[in-house]
Amino acid sequence: MKAATIVAALAGTASANLIHLPKIAARATSSSSASSASGTSSGSLPTITTKGNAFFAGDSRFYIRGVDYQPGGSSEATDPLADESTCSRDIPYFQKLGLNTIRVYTVDNSANHDKCMGLLADAGIYLALDVNSPKYSLNRAEPEVSYNSDYLQSVFATIDAFANYSNTLLFFSGNEVINSDNSTSAAPYVKATTRDMRQYIAERGYRSIPVGYSAADVSSNQYLMARYMDCGDDAMRSDFYAINNYEWCDPSSFTQSGWDTLVDMYSNYSLPLFMSEYGCITNTRKWTEAAELYKEQMTKAFSGGIAYEYSEEGNGYGIYKINGNSVSPVGNQPEWLGQELNSTSDPTNGGGYSTNGTKQDCPSQSNDWDTSPFTGSALPAQPSGIEKYFKNGAGKGPGLTGDGSQEAGSTQIATASAAAGSATATYSSGDSSSTGDSSSSGSSSSGSASSSSAANRGAVPLTLETGPLVGMAVMVVSFAMGAALL
Repeated sequence: MKAATIVAALAGTASANLIHLPKIAARATSSSSASSASGTSSGSLPTITTKGNAFFAGDSRFYIRGVDYQPGGSSEATDPLADESTCSRDIPYFQKLGLNTIRVYTVDNSANHDKCMGLLADAGIYLALDVNSPKYSLNRAEPEVSYNSDYLQSVFATIDAFANYSNTLLFFSGNEVINSDNSTSAAPYVKATTRDMRQYIAERGYRSIPVGYSAADVSSNQYLMARYMDCGDDAMRSDFYAINNYEWCDPSSFTQSGWDTLVDMYSNYSLPLFMSEYGCITNTRKWTEAAELYKEQMTKAFSGGIAYEYSEEGNGYGIYKINGNSVSPVGNQPEWLGQELNSTSDPTNGGGYSTNGTKQDCPSQSNDWDTSPFTGSALPAQPSGIEKYFKNGAGKGPGLTGDGSQEAGSTQIATASAAAGSATATYSSGDSSSTGDSSSSGSSSSGSASSSSAANRGAVPLTLETGPLVGMAVMVVSFAMGAALL
């Protein structure tokens, strides 16, 4: 991601072969159909499930053909899916590019998204959604402070806002939180957030919407993070892993870019894997890598990718330039990307996907991987008080104008018990209308680690001594999006 973008944020046409799946509907799914083995919503409309190292729509493997979409960039922090005029303006361009997915980094979890999600569904387009926002996100400089019940209430409210749309593809628990050799200490909090999101989805009775992480293009720890998100008990593992990758710079190739090495590296990975950002701007960007993503030499490990990014935000990565209601191409970018996506078919016979991948061993502590005081598979205990959200729902989201959560916690931490993350009771049948009013009372499920007593039973309290932050540049949070700093 571009450091300047983050600091600024903290300071203040349809293709014939696009829709190869049955039409999806953005509407609430019933509890029974949402959790069915086939992974389809009411009316036999496809929702996305995972099997082995791949995504599936029904019985057909699903390949992500996407674009990162956040008009205005991270500094304006607006919700493009809450404004029908914005999404309806851009959907025809998504179709021309040959997309089936958009990724959105910031939404207003207090707003209604029915119209835009319905329009996207009509166009055959799924949503990959980041659950963080500028004020409600993990701060890698003090992750133990920013991981708190206020933060998780906002995260859970975002899940509530989108879980009942059948074209919600997946949720990202974080984006590039680990972005350097010395920021891996935040990894346990990313994984804990992923754990908590998966438990919330299960406790609230939603369909099993995949939850995972989008990793920065940092060679020293990107694969270590992949192993970390796939190690330990099932309740604490991720549903998928995604990488931001800018190594293919035109002119290039499968071997010259190092993508062949990536495929070998992840050949035995047990989770679905895809590129959550790609699109190097060195030289002339002709998007030849977009076609390579859907060849079987890639699809045996990867399930497609998301091009960065739809709109020009002053960083040189935009495909289109937006001026009010006017959308114009940036050079030949839309033509080149659309040509690659629309002329490349999905592989046949499952594209070489595997169900034989193995759960990973947690990385050992090293100069490149330091997650202390949480070593091995140990994770932070869930914040006290979040059990009411599992039982009653998150309630109204704070939106983009709330007080924020990054300073709402403390340096007092504890290690989670063995039961943390296990959902043993379903409190609701996928109804997002219930509230998580702090005045509510009642015991949580006997086996749920959501209650403060269960989450901390047997935990060892720890105190972290944290020094002062050195300038705003270190206050980098997980909501920020953008190309990797090359």
